[in-house]
Amino acid sequence: MSLLVVGLSHRSAPVSVLERAALAPDTQAKLLQDTLAAEPAAEATVLATCNRIELYADVDKFHAGVAELSTLLAQHSGVGLDELTPYLYVHYEDRAVHHLFSVACGLDSMVVGEGQILGQIKDALALGQELHTAGRLLNDLFQQALRVGKRAHSETGIDRAGQSLVTFGLGQFVDGADGTDVDTWAKGKKALVIGAGSMSSLAAATLARSGVSEIVVANRTLARAERLAAILNEPGGTGVAAHAVEMVAVGDELTRADVVVSCTGATGLVLTAEDVETAVRGRRTPLALLDLAMPRDIDAAAHRVPGARLIDIESLAEASADAPMAADVDQVRAIVSDEVAAFGAAQRAAHITPTVVALRTMAADVVTSEVARLEGRLPDLDDKQRAEITQTVRRVVDKLLHAPTVRVKQLASEPGGAGYADALRTLFDLDPETVAAVSRADLNDADVKNRGRV
Repeated sequence: MSLLVVGLSHRSAPVSVLERAALAPDTQAKLLQDTLAAEPAAEATVLATCNRIELYADVDKFHAGVAELSTLLAQHSGVGLDELTPYLYVHYEDRAVHHLFSVACGLDSMVVGEGQILGQIKDALALGQELHTAGRLLNDLFQQALRVGKRAHSETGIDRAGQSLVTFGLGQFVDGADGTDVDTWAKGKKALVIGAGSMSSLAAATLARSGVSEIVVANRTLARAERLAAILNEPGGTGVAAHAVEMVAVGDELTRADVVVSCTGATGLVLTAEDVETAVRGRRTPLALLDLAMPRDIDAAAHRVPGARLIDIESLAEASADAPMAADVDQVRAIVSDEVAAFGAAQRAAHITPTVVALRTMAADVVTSEVARLEGRLPDLDDKQRAEITQTVRRVVDKLLHAPTVRVKQLASEPGGAGYADALRTLFDLDPETVAAVSRADLNDADVKNRGRV
């Protein structure tokens, strides 16, 4: 396994750098295509969220891989390599696996334990599969990361260590307000959600559960806003009244809203300080603005508008630095360590499988050849005798190969076991092309199987 991850996150870089380095969806696709075109990378996928950008790749050279991936991140983010490099982190092989599994469990999130990251990991894998840049290693890795994250949430109380970024952000408005919790603060309020993507959908659902009376969804594509509003209005739901509007109506809706959550993929500002100032003019109650976009949707100058309070990614990062850690975090860390060891063992064992298959194929060819030679020398054998002899020879070969092949798989799964495949090929003089053919067949089968799982 030669897994490499190069990235930056809220832990390594200031929000101002993360904001500038944010990758639009079409830029992510181009980054993956260019990564595969680069010599060191055989497969790649990118995990891009509001507070992290990470490029994962299977590389054949470590130093060349780090240099190439760093350069590509700089080129596609628009932040110069010299400026970006101090904020980049690098993880390789088992450390890279450990990092992704920790991310999947919410241990590396701005709000520890939040579960939204699982959806973002799933999206990253789906993009790699759609573009055919994720091969067997990254398919296995990201599928396992999703399982590890779900296991952490189901077997521990990691959810108590933190909340979703949306809930945590809304909680910042509660501090110093009359309400004692988010539900009390949100009850009866009118909300405006700008955007209809995964984060906006989460925000709308969170607001609905918190007890707001009305949600207006605004999006550049009205049909997507209408779909989200329809989901919120489904019978048996929270009882919130939801409807969709076009983006041109945001100014009017802003004057009616008590709380605004914005998370779009826009490259420019969605709300200026002047928009906010106009919306709060003559208001009796303050306007709560939660900006979860990267780069930001709402002008930072809105912080200074009287009658409005803006919470954005930067202020969330500062607030979350003092968030308490739950005791369950240690249990999740133990789960991650166990899963990393299991994943490494499975990958090492899989590495030797094509060699074992090639050995058994060679043995089967020898049996076939010898039985054919015997038939030529003893043409008077009847069908029953011929079948019995053939079966006997096959049993002898199978028994001779069983113990060594089982044992070599066990040895190969242990740390440092990568050399057993080479030893097996040398001892039995196996044709390297036969082993490679088995590997290609396995890869194609795995690729087809994994594409149906996300």
